[in-house]
Amino acid sequence: MTKPLDGVRVLDLTNVLAGPFCCHQLAHMGAEVIKVEAPGRGDLARQLGADPALNAKGMGVSFLAQNAGKKSVTVNFKHVEGKALLLRLVETADVVVENFRPGVMDRLGLGYEVLKERKPDLIYCAISGFGQDGPWVDRPAYDQIVQGVSGVMSITGDDDSAPLRVGYPVADTVGGMTAAFAVASALNARPRGALIDCSMLESVLATMGWVVSNHVIAGVEPRANGNENPTSAPSGTFETGLGLINIAANKDEQWVLLTDFLGLDELRDRAEYNTREDRKRSRMVLRTEIEAALLEWTAVDLAQALNAIGVPAGAVMSVPEVLSHPQIADRGLMSRYPDVPGVGRDIEVVNTGVKLNGAPLTVPTPPPQLGEHAHEIWRALGLSNQDIADLTDKEAI
Repeated sequence: MTKPLDGVRVLDLTNVLAGPFCCHQLAHMGAEVIKVEAPGRGDLARQLGADPALNAKGMGVSFLAQNAGKKSVTVNFKHVEGKALLLRLVETADVVVENFRPGVMDRLGLGYEVLKERKPDLIYCAISGFGQDGPWVDRPAYDQIVQGVSGVMSITGDDDSAPLRVGYPVADTVGGMTAAFAVASALNARPRGALIDCSMLESVLATMGWVVSNHVIAGVEPRANGNENPTSAPSGTFETGLGLINIAANKDEQWVLLTDFLGLDELRDRAEYNTREDRKRSRMVLRTEIEAALLEWTAVDLAQALNAIGVPAGAVMSVPEVLSHPQIADRGLMSRYPDVPGVGRDIEVVNTGVKLNGAPLTVPTPPPQLGEHAHEIWRALGLSNQDIADLTDKEAI
């Protein structure tokens, strides 16, 4: 199958998560992604993750998670010959993605204006915490910093626990996904050539449309609602006899179906539950009455029964539970790579969550060892083995 970005070359100059996650999407869409890393140490994510032995090998789990299908070379951006070699590589590329702090690439003499002289139709994507200008432009940004300043933490949790960090790096991944969308869109433009300024902060705020709009349009102060869906009731997380379940009876007809199923049809005659707005105001009392009728059920069985009658529901599952469920296990979300070099064992990694023409998007090769593709890439630029050895000795690559 020909993938949408077949024939596109991307230089991935990024580190840790937001940038690598962007290029992870592009690789699965068919782009040739060349990861350009610092000699000797590479992407910081190579030393991060829950397996110390892999961190010591420079193949940390955090790196493995979003670098499958990429090629790796090393270049010293501060060395004059390394810089010259990168410029030659840029001439062969369609896209450059970087997530250095704003101004770093310019100070290295490798900013957009310099690279555009070498490749006029280059798409240059700069991912940063706060964008390439503004009063916070010089601030360092990590995922949790952005979660905090974006308001995400202020609306996560409940009255007792908020503000609370989302349980995975949502700002990094949303920023990376936004950048990938922008790059893919820019590749479709004619003539090509763009400078993309992707702010993690703005990317996250853009996904908070309902929260932001309720504030700026309806004047509602955003707050943490815990596991309750503030737009409707009964809609949230409920206790069963065994396990938690999410029930979303958001429509009036679903409210009728739910109360009939649970033998609580008399609730519909009570003034405090008459309309959606009434139920929202009385949601906590309503929760208690519904949970009393759920004690004979397990969350898994109840979810199946409610979905069968048209009431959206789902058991609250752990990550291992959902990964082993046929809904995920049988659809090709995960890729397994046997005996990965530098790792010494099989690994599984997540793909993209997209199927194209019925097939999951996958990449054929595992995450690369540091500099694994040096000879392939540099020889294609016309360097001899001796040239490569000399540049290595000079610590240019």
